[in-house]
Amino acid sequence: APPAAGPSPPIPTGRQAAPGSSLTATTAPGSRNGGNSGEIPAGLVQTPSSPCPQAGSRRRRLLGDGRGRASGGSACQEGPAGSARGSVFQNKLVDQCERLQLQSAAIAKHMAEVLPAKSQSTAANGARELVIQRLMFVGKVCENEEQRLLENVHTEEERVHQSILTQQEHWTEALQKLDALRTYLVDMITNKDDQGLVRAEKEIFERTEVAEGILEPQESVKLNFNQQCVQSPLLHRLWASAVLSCSQEILIDEKTVSPHLSLSEDKKTLTFSPKKAKLDLDCPDRFDHWPNALATAAFQTGLHAWKISVEKSCAYKLGVCYGSLPRKGSGNEVRLGFNTASWVFSRYDKEFRFLHAGQPQPVELIKSPAEIGVLVDFAGGEVLFYDPDSCAILFSHRETFAAPLYPVFAVAHHSISLVQ
Repeated sequence: APPAAGPSPPIPTGRQAAPGSSLTATTAPGSRNGGNSGEIPAGLVQTPSSPCPQAGSRRRRLLGDGRGRASGGSACQEGPAGSARGSVFQNKLVDQCERLQLQSAAIAKHMAEVLPAKSQSTAANGARELVIQRLMFVGKVCENEEQRLLENVHTEEERVHQSILTQQEHWTEALQKLDALRTYLVDMITNKDDQGLVRAEKEIFERTEVAEGILEPQESVKLNFNQQCVQSPLLHRLWASAVLSCSQEILIDEKTVSPHLSLSEDKKTLTFSPKKAKLDLDCPDRFDHWPNALATAAFQTGLHAWKISVEKSCAYKLGVCYGSLPRKGSGNEVRLGFNTASWVFSRYDKEFRFLHAGQPQPVELIKSPAEIGVLVDFAGGEVLFYDPDSCAILFSHRETFAAPLYPVFAVAHHSISLVQ
């Protein structure tokens, strides 16, 4: 008869099963069963519930593939030390995956909640309205200024017209008196003898006194239209700003550059040097003493503007000159602003001046400009110097230009550069 069933014999192994692990008994190939009830395992395969299978399952859930199983199996088969290292590495990967998952969730939330709330249509509409409102305001101010100036022109025109009419009436009356007197005198000479003329001397004298009271015509400013009636600081600044906003490209003529200056490859920067460079001083276009240079092209009609960066220099001159300006020697005829052929804005240290024909005019500035715009209006007969940063007119000079004008430059400290 079969033996009675009893408790299972203890597992013949020196290992203790880890809490929560499952031990599966299998029969090794070629093994023999013992005589007790149940199979006597010839070998044990331990399948820990942690970390390999559960970690692998966790990885699979996170990664979405089956790579966790292979990794877990390998770690388990390396024994306790390998299993511990694998477990640590696996946990690191799991933590990394969880961080990525949280990061993805944050990005998704940002896209779903924050970005829609940040719709820029409202801000764009506000900016658009701001531009429109400001331009409408500027337009209204310009319309009012236009109306005011046109009224000034009309008033001045009427004044001049009335002055001319008054003068015409006055001189017409004077002519009539002179013609009548002349006719009277001719009649007296023709119709009276000498004794008659003597008897009429008193009468003739009284009649000729009228002619003596008529003065010779004199030139009067009242007969000229006063251009000051259209002077408007607002219009002047707006006009200068508008012209300089589309300033043209100017290049410096290498043939005119002083040996004290070096010209950059792009023909826009002049750098001062105390030592003279070895240049062809026999070139008729080159300034051989003063640190001057001219642009490549001259202007003789229209409206022209250019800008120069001067923030690196505290000694420079900028402006225009006739092409007839002499180039050789150290006399005032070559020195910019000290002759009738040049008009320049000058800086020396903290002193700013406008120079022409050797008559400097001081320019009071609160701060040194970083850029200076030069504007030439041939039709209006004006050269103007402008600070683009502060929208301030530094100096304006009116002149009837008799020849083409060249942009002219001089620098005696560091460098200046043409800017677009």
